[in-house]
Amino acid sequence: MTESSFGRNEVLRLSGHFISTRLVLASSSAARRSLLEASGLPFEVHTADVDENVLKQAGQAAGDSPATVAIRLASAKALAVSEMLADPHAMTIGADQMLSCDGTWFDKPVSSAQAREQLGQLRNRTHHLYSAVVLCQGSTILWHHVSTPALTMRAFSDAFLDTYFALDGGACLSCVGAYRLEGPGIHLFDRIEGEQSAILGLPLLPLLRALRDHGILAG
Repeated sequence: MTESSFGRNEVLRLSGHFISTRLVLASSSAARRSLLEASGLPFEVHTADVDENVLKQAGQAAGDSPATVAIRLASAKALAVSEMLADPHAMTIGADQMLSCDGTWFDKPVSSAQAREQLGQLRNRTHHLYSAVVLCQGSTILWHHVSTPALTMRAFSDAFLDTYFALDGGACLSCVGAYRLEGPGIHLFDRIEGEQSAILGLPLLPLLRALRDHGILAG
């Protein structure tokens, strides 16, 4: 998939010195795209097929941490897009997210029944999101980072879950953990610790700092 996207801040977009190279987001996530757009960065969206399940299963079998697997997934996506573009100067952003609760990994549910089961397991407990982001140029990963927000769900009732799924309309099936904080999923929580952008899947402040450090953004 190929798209172009330009942030809404025209002052930043029109500044010739604001960004010095082609910037590519290797993700189809609407939330990640919205975060970059809101920052005013000019960027393109390209995606490539990466078998996430194989990487996750291999990582779990090897005893790797969720953070390590999240970086591996983000790197695989960035490298695949970078190879597809064949532009040695382009800077590709890869991102991915893992969810772990007391050592159990959770993924995007494939059905409402599975979503309900996952939320039942997360109810009244604290889980962590491992939100990884990488910068790739050519065949090299130049930088990586993982933010780890902590989220505590409240002891909601089964009746509330019925209401939640009615309000959500199935959108939660595209989200790890079966919730969207930018939607009715916010009602599932008692406490949230961590940067909002990291919770949505793209740790934006560390990414912007890395782009400045690598001379891609003006300081």
